[in-house]
Amino acid sequence: MSKAPRPTLDHPAFASVKARFPGSRLRATEFRGQSTLIVEPSELHAVLTFLKSEPSLEYVFLSDVTAVDYLRYPTAMPGRFAVVYILRSFARDDVFVVKTYLDPSLPTEGIDPDPALVVDSVTDIWPGAEWREREVFDMFGIRFRNHPDLRRILTWETYPAHPLRKDYPLRGRGERESYRVVDRSSA
Repeated sequence: MSKAPRPTLDHPAFASVKARFPGSRLRATEFRGQSTLIVEPSELHAVLTFLKSEPSLEYVFLSDVTAVDYLRYPTAMPGRFAVVYILRSFARDDVFVVKTYLDPSLPTEGIDPDPALVVDSVTDIWPGAEWREREVFDMFGIRFRNHPDLRRILTWETYPAHPLRKDYPLRGRGERESYRVVDRSSA
């Protein structure tokens, strides 16, 4: 069995996207053999559509949609939140990551919808993104424009926060105080 070539900054997807979107602000990174393309939120949908439909790339499988909160990260990032798309091309046996960064315009301690934390849904490109986008919405509060059913998936609808934000307290906001402590003698 042959070993897949190590992804580098000369990854073919970088050149294809750069050629297709010449005026776009694109950044490319490679870390430990993983190639990542960083795009602006306004161009995200178009770039992902291109990556799937371009015959020389064929990233037909959306492996995951997730997010990262870079609050208090030791180095400066382009935005506090990153929405991360992990794509797979079976024809080329290749994994490719696309990221976009968002900065909140409102305090993030609460649940108020922030107009700056919005990206376009990719459910029209990959229908399987529906539940993954709902999880990112529930845990981070990032909304997906044109999502067919954007509602919480892991917490209840009136849950007062987004638990994977780094400004969410580790012990919660009062959720544990109402539970009765059970020890061995009372069990």
